[in-house]
Amino acid sequence: MLIRILREYLKPYSGQLAMVVLLQLIANVAALYLPTLNARIVDEGIATGNTGLILSVGALMLGITVVQMAAQIAAVWFGARSAMAFGRDLRAAIFDRTLDFSAREVAKFGAPSLITRTTNDVQQVQQLVMMTSFMIIAAPIMMVGGVIMAFREDPGLTWTIAVAVALLGAVIGLIISQMMPLFATQQIRIDTINRVLREQISGLRVIRAFTSEDRENDRFALANAELTDTATRVGRRMMTLFPTVFFVMNVSTIGVTWFGAFRVADGTMATGQLLAFIQYLTTILMSVMMATMMLMIGPRAAVSARRIAEVLDTESSVVTSPNPVRAVNQRGHVQLQNVEFRYPGAQQPVLSGIDLEVRPGQTTAVIGSTGAGKTTLISLIPRLFDVTGGRVLVDGVDVRDLEPDLLWSRIGLVPQKPYLFSGTVASNLRYGNPSATDDELWTALTTAQADDFVRAMPAQLEAPIAQGGTNVSGGQRQRLSIARALVRKPDIYIFDDSFSALDVVTDARLRAALDRETAESGVLIVAQRVSTIRDAETIVVLDDGRIEGVGTHEQLLDTCPTYAEIVASQFKAEEAAA
Repeated sequence: MLIRILREYLKPYSGQLAMVVLLQLIANVAALYLPTLNARIVDEGIATGNTGLILSVGALMLGITVVQMAAQIAAVWFGARSAMAFGRDLRAAIFDRTLDFSAREVAKFGAPSLITRTTNDVQQVQQLVMMTSFMIIAAPIMMVGGVIMAFREDPGLTWTIAVAVALLGAVIGLIISQMMPLFATQQIRIDTINRVLREQISGLRVIRAFTSEDRENDRFALANAELTDTATRVGRRMMTLFPTVFFVMNVSTIGVTWFGAFRVADGTMATGQLLAFIQYLTTILMSVMMATMMLMIGPRAAVSARRIAEVLDTESSVVTSPNPVRAVNQRGHVQLQNVEFRYPGAQQPVLSGIDLEVRPGQTTAVIGSTGAGKTTLISLIPRLFDVTGGRVLVDGVDVRDLEPDLLWSRIGLVPQKPYLFSGTVASNLRYGNPSATDDELWTALTTAQADDFVRAMPAQLEAPIAQGGTNVSGGQRQRLSIARALVRKPDIYIFDDSFSALDVVTDARLRAALDRETAESGVLIVAQRVSTIRDAETIVVLDDGRIEGVGTHEQLLDTCPTYAEIVASQFKAEEAAA
């Protein structure tokens, strides 16, 4: 998965990466040449007192150092740009795929895991690209070049390099093999702590209302301790790695110095050559250490790449037709024909045998007990889910055949849990229509009975809204969410229990204003409060995923026992008869 992702998302930057390789080659060849020049200064300059040679070779070394520095800086610049662009493109790809998911896929991964994969997991792979540009490309150049240059200085000592590299490789391989499974566990632990923290922040009011602070502290402490334990185990092995590498390097240097001293003593090797050989040995072992960075980052990046690929390779269960319909003739008409829906693996369907029609200029209401399937039913219309049986028609066309943007443009959905984005009142309302004027916003707010509290805000339309709308009340969030749908001016309005937080008087005024605003549109209302839907032209009673009755308020009181029970539970007998 890692290779596939790198190949696909680094392809646009292959030119920059080629420059990184070329510049790293120049920088490292220059670095490898410096010990040989230093050996000349020692053997031919200092030993013989040749000051001119010392100055000329020293000047050459200075020039080569400048070239090395310039090439290294340029390589880092190109590498950083490529890595940052790679991370940007990968995050965008995950985000785009997530936007295509239906509610089923979002529930499958979970919001905390999707956030972790978009941020932390991408960062791990991006770090691999950056470290490869800075160090990993240089490692093989330094290793191969170091061996060649060391062999040129003295072939008789090259066996010490083979012993040192083999020993270092064995130790590093043992440590890395223990770290790989810990990296996979660490990413799962990050998912868990993100999920717990997100739940606790979102449910802070509930936690305080039920005085559950201690229990939630324990739950967070457990997730935190598990992540800490895993990170500590990774850290311990990582901290073992570097002292081991330096120990092997120092022992190798001692060994080369020991055996090299005998060769210098018997005249088969010059002092400068021995110094150069030690530098090359250090360079080779440093390149091995740099390669270990790949072994440290690579396994974690591979785990992250697999998690990223799971998102990118998951196809939405809501698939766009190969030849979608891009124009329709009707307006505001919805039909559900013998609809069935069941979740994957479920033995019983959530909805079964549903026939329902929403006509332009009329209000159709759906009522039923909690868990009857009301929200699932209306989710099928904008294709948050796809039916597993039957058909859903919008303006005479099966929603599975409609072009998605066309379908969504015709629907104004006010969800059961209204969500406001961080920004301002105006920016939230303009989600419905980005080009809406201030007058249009105020008109929508007036219809939604929200203009009074918005005018009372110091900045009015530019008043700040916190993430999730937490700085306004539940009723105000519902009214702003309704206004957002009104700004869109769709052909079909869907209200999913969108009046539950309103008092009876505000509810009545809002419904009266909506009747005028939606006179030519199809309106579908899901509610649990009878007073909200009693004036609808058609009321559908849903119970356990099936339709128990269809008719007006008065008709259902006489013909549908389930509806009569709902009414009786909410009104006195004389109010029900009125």
